[in-house]
Amino acid sequence: CVCVCVLCYSLFQGKGLFAKKSIKKGEAIFLERPLVSAQFLWNALYKYKACEYCLRALETAEENARRLSGIPGLSLPHPELCRVRPELHQACPQCQVMYCSSECRQSAADQYHRALCLGPSQEDPDHPINKLKDAWRSMHYPPETSSIMLMARMVAVVKQAKDKAHWQKLFSYFCSRAANEEEEIAHKLLGDQFRGQLALLHSLFKAALYDDHLTRWFVPEGFRSLFALVGTNGQGIGTSSLSQWVHACDALELPAQQREQLDSFIDQLYKDIEKGHSFISVLQCNHSCIPNAEASFPNNNFLLKLSALSDITPGEEICISYLDCCQRDRSRHSRHKILRENYLFVCSCPKCVSQMDELDVTSEEEEEEEGEAEGETEGDEMEDEMTDV
Repeated sequence: CVCVCVLCYSLFQGKGLFAKKSIKKGEAIFLERPLVSAQFLWNALYKYKACEYCLRALETAEENARRLSGIPGLSLPHPELCRVRPELHQACPQCQVMYCSSECRQSAADQYHRALCLGPSQEDPDHPINKLKDAWRSMHYPPETSSIMLMARMVAVVKQAKDKAHWQKLFSYFCSRAANEEEEIAHKLLGDQFRGQLALLHSLFKAALYDDHLTRWFVPEGFRSLFALVGTNGQGIGTSSLSQWVHACDALELPAQQREQLDSFIDQLYKDIEKGHSFISVLQCNHSCIPNAEASFPNNNFLLKLSALSDITPGEEICISYLDCCQRDRSRHSRHKILRENYLFVCSCPKCVSQMDELDVTSEEEEEEEGEAEGETEGDEMEDEMTDV
């Protein structure tokens, strides 16, 4: 799955989203665009082409399939179902980064890109921004869970904004974390050497992006807070032209024999990919282990859609799950461990309350359960990769 980062408003307990009217199961609750988004740096290095602004896939479905399968001459049936329009793509005239349309190129330029455009230094390893990117990649190997470039774009947005106070106020809506929590988040993202790594990132970040209007983000404490904000509020998304093509194929009405042939072709394509393949919106939803809503990205870009998983009554809190489907089926003890480590809160949703009398799993049983869950997760991830490569 090719993922990208989106910085979303608080996903912590303390703020929430509540229904003002009845919402039916399957109904869209809202559509929202992010304040800041960025492609994962490792994905970009591995040549996954996405719009620099909206993150829409730039490869055609066939190009995507050829790259992932390692079969250069692969041809997809029904190429007309591919939604990618290369004729609309545009590059920044200075640095040549690509956009899916002139609208996205202009939006990026107006919002943040002028402050981050490297011009002819785009491939220069000694440019301060490229040094920052390289340091991040060397510290945070795939699968990425965040990106230093979200922080860079936050700085760039304020630098370019006419009303700098407005944007700083928007970013201030995020929940602040205590110093010990910030360190825990940094440790989680960067590993055992996080103190030295965080100091290096801070030094490179300051050298590349310092701005007098944002001095509080460039002192060590402010940088750590910004780092924690991005690390805990990021929303990963997947964009894929091949996935869109597969879904369009599934919707075709075909005679039985043609349907069987097409399904067989797609199954084989997935097998070839498996062999050849070596990842700020206003979303103030809290977590529940039995969520009544879920977020998705239906347009193959950064547009987030929140949909109801069940009927929601007026006044009821709208909750999503920060856990994947496999993790939601695990014991209360296991779920709490994951949520504490990644989001720094203890869940008190109805499911957790109803399971309060369950005995905590012993260390040995916990390790065994996690081992089993890892195997299940790998299977789930492979299944997801087959639909969202």
